[in-house]
Amino acid sequence: FDHQSGSSIRFRPRVSMFSDRSLKSVLHLASMSVIRSENDLRSYYLRKVSEGKNKMLVLNNIRNKIIHRIFAVVNSGRNYEKNYQNNLVCP
Repeated sequence: FDHQSGSSIRFRPRVSMFSDRSLKSVLHLASMSVIRSENDLRSYYLRKVSEGKNKMLVLNNIRNKIIHRIFAVVNSGRNYEKNYQNNLVCP
């Protein structure tokens, strides 16, 4: 969070004291690891960076995607499938 009022910036942006810093660091390392290997999240990263997006913004988006995939696997109770086809979607 940054501390600013109008155009004046008072302090360097910092992580909220209510956040779990160790979990955030693990997610950051996971996102860095994901963009080093050949997969769909790496292609997403390269595409967004080539569009001119900030690299840290794209890494934050990848962290969010990792979290969503974790919760989807936990809620469904099944193993992760890379090419999952939902039966409810009409062709």
